Amino acid sequence: MPFLFAKFRAFWISLAVLVVMGIGAYWMSRESLPRKVSVELPTVPSEGRPGGFVTSNECRECHAAEYKSWHRSYHRTMTQYAVEEAVQADFDNVKLQFNDDLFRLEKRSGQFLANVSDTSVTSSGSVVGEETVVPVRMVTGSHHMQVFWLEGGHGNLMLGFPFTWLNAEKQWVPRADTFLRDPQLPPPVEVWNETCIRCHTTAGQSRKHGQEQVFRTRSAELGIACEACHGPGDAHVKERRAEGGTKAQRKKLKPGEPTPIGASSIIHPANLDPVRSSQICGNCHGMKWFEANEDWNENGFHFRPGDDLEKFTPTIRPTQIAKQPWLKPVLEKHAEIMSDFFWPDGMVRVSGREFNGLVESACFERGKMSCLSCHSMHESEPVDQLAPKMEGNNACLQCHEKFRTQLVSHTRHGDQSSGSQCYNCHMPHTTYGLLKAMRSHQITSPSVSRDAAAGRPNACNLCHLDRSLGWAATQLTGWYGQKPVALTEDQKTVPAGALWLLQGDAGERALAAWHLGWAPAREVSTNLPLAALLGLTLNDPYSAVRFVAQRSLRSDPTYTQFPYNYVGDPSIRATSAESFWAVLSRQPRSLTVEMVRRLKNSQNSRPIHLRE
Repeated sequence: MPFLFAKFRAFWISLAVLVVMGIGAYWMSRESLPRKVSVELPTVPSEGRPGGFVTSNECRECHAAEYKSWHRSYHRTMTQYAVEEAVQADFDNVKLQFNDDLFRLEKRSGQFLANVSDTSVTSSGSVVGEETVVPVRMVTGSHHMQVFWLEGGHGNLMLGFPFTWLNAEKQWVPRADTFLRDPQLPPPVEVWNETCIRCHTTAGQSRKHGQEQVFRTRSAELGIACEACHGPGDAHVKERRAEGGTKAQRKKLKPGEPTPIGASSIIHPANLDPVRSSQICGNCHGMKWFEANEDWNENGFHFRPGDDLEKFTPTIRPTQIAKQPWLKPVLEKHAEIMSDFFWPDGMVRVSGREFNGLVESACFERGKMSCLSCHSMHESEPVDQLAPKMEGNNACLQCHEKFRTQLVSHTRHGDQSSGSQCYNCHMPHTTYGLLKAMRSHQITSPSVSRDAAAGRPNACNLCHLDRSLGWAATQLTGWYGQKPVALTEDQKTVPAGALWLLQGDAGERALAAWHLGWAPAREVSTNLPLAALLGLTLNDPYSAVRFVAQRSLRSDPTYTQFPYNYVGDPSIRATSAESFWAVLSRQPRSLTVEMVRRLKNSQNSRPIHLRE
């Protein structure tokens, strides 16, 4: 069945006669700080809405340095209009086939276009359908990948383009193949106005109206801008301009002094208590519950920085059902919430939900930790946005000072070892998203017992991939007095990296494949045939697992240029994977060919769909 475009093909044919020129200008201020690009078309979600929002261009006047640091962040570029400055993807007459639809991409007169034609074949063998020109209007992302949105009619409805551009690989791939999802599921049909608008804009309002379902979507600003963290700025701007607007006239808060909350105040997250401060981040970086009712459709979320997030959209905490009586019926009605977002023990397992991990951590529950304990929005590099000196142990030593002089006795690793990096043991990469593993933000101590029960890789074996779970459990018992763990024979004897990669479900396989390419793990896992195991994974039924395995394999100098396309011809993929049996037979380390075949034949095939 052709993609959803078939439903709107007649509408797009009528659009083809329209010529829209000059969809945006890129202005430079007197300080050479770029302004946001603006697009004003009735078929594109607009910027500007009631509620006291003024946009980042107003903030720039007084806060030039903060504007500059924000402007280079991935928060700003989370959602942009599809103008030349924003698009990284190749639109040079590229042809992409999706079911019966052929997309020919081009850039013409400053616009990015998808020319769609129906290539279905009639009984007589002729191809039917002419090209329909569909404007590409918006783009999501700029770091790892770019997702594009097409005019969908019905007001300013934005429909997801069925291909995604991978930035590092410089490759167009089917959108479905950028997610860890059951390959038996149909391709996703995405409507930006109802999903992405929740977090990828500032104060978005969906506004779907009437029986015709016409959208009049708008937001304060596309992307995550100043007012997403500081609140609506209109009253603040008017106050300062009435005072003359000079920096000297601004009220200076003492460190730790609460930000005054009132109609004319602006919120500074660093001056809020740890809970309210972190809730600003949690508004987007959290798994929260809300009813997509008429009020939300028209007005969007009512939460504003400084508010108590729990009063508006409570955080879903499966470990706290007794304290959240509303949650039990929600999970009974929507059982997929647990399987798609959480490990069985309630730990969040997908990216973009870091707040869920934070609130389950003792450092937050019983301490003063907040997102800003480690992260900074304006004094950081765009990648990870870690505050100065927070890349290593200093982040934890802010509170756990005693371990500065007791590091080796505490970790049982050398002081320069990756095993003495607090993050690696207490925030291992057990979260999945964006085709990679990410650090868990639920701060825990290593436990083979807890993690094995949840089907989750443990911190010790994510470095020591060539050691078994039994080995790790023995070390934790001897070093820290943890109780002995009941394990299967394979868990006692088989290297954990191989066990997860060969026998685990798709989620475990993806995490294992990523760690087989992770430098600290590769350095210490010398008794495991890493390349052979990754090569055998190149024919995994889950495309996301294949991608992660491909990237990890290419981290090996021998395979840097290994020819392989994770969404290419299935027969070629199978041949590529098959060739690594010979590689395995030449590397008689901790695994035999027979053992690997046995583990692969018992692979956990339960359907997995991790929703990022």
